[in-house]
Amino acid sequence: MIRINTVTLLLASQSPRRRALLKEMGYPVKIVDAPNIDEVFPDHLTGGEIPEYIAEQKAKAYVNLLLNNEMLVTADTIVWLNNEVIGKPTGREDAIAMLRKLSDNVHQVFTGICLKYHGKNYLFCDETKVFFRKITDEEIIYYVDSYKPYDKAGAYGVQEWIGFVGVERIEGSYFNVMGLPIHRLYSEIKKIVESTIE
Repeated sequence: MIRINTVTLLLASQSPRRRALLKEMGYPVKIVDAPNIDEVFPDHLTGGEIPEYIAEQKAKAYVNLLLNNEMLVTADTIVWLNNEVIGKPTGREDAIAMLRKLSDNVHQVFTGICLKYHGKNYLFCDETKVFFRKITDEEIIYYVDSYKPYDKAGAYGVQEWIGFVGVERIEGSYFNVMGLPIHRLYSEIKKIVESTIE
């Protein structure tokens, strides 16, 4: 039995993409203020361990009490290229430089998610490989100036123009590249809720 209405999801995120994706899942959703945290992480963490850690720090920083039927959802997404985090650009030149690095290359997108329910934290991470064709400087500059992707990890949105013309293929979840691996998230929520009911 699918128990969609037994839990209300509280999404602590400023991302309009995460908000839109979560609302399509069928659960009641409330948007709450994202906790303000310094997104630094220990040096020994690599790859998917990094966004998992940051997502958990966001959950720990959320101070409001959850009702019995509420589940807090926090998330963080990174672009991982050659053992290095490619974060959000600081401005136009940084965005152009990031896209030059991604051009004609393969990178990984990791999204870490923390679910807080009945006083417990549940952590998981999803990975997608993204294959970019060689993008010209003209295309990069057009994209950056037209779309201003300064709030996006890796300086790009796969659902935007650069994704249409620059991404040759992906291995894994397309929605993970947008910032929320919705199929995995649905499965994890379902498993948690059913385990607490049974």
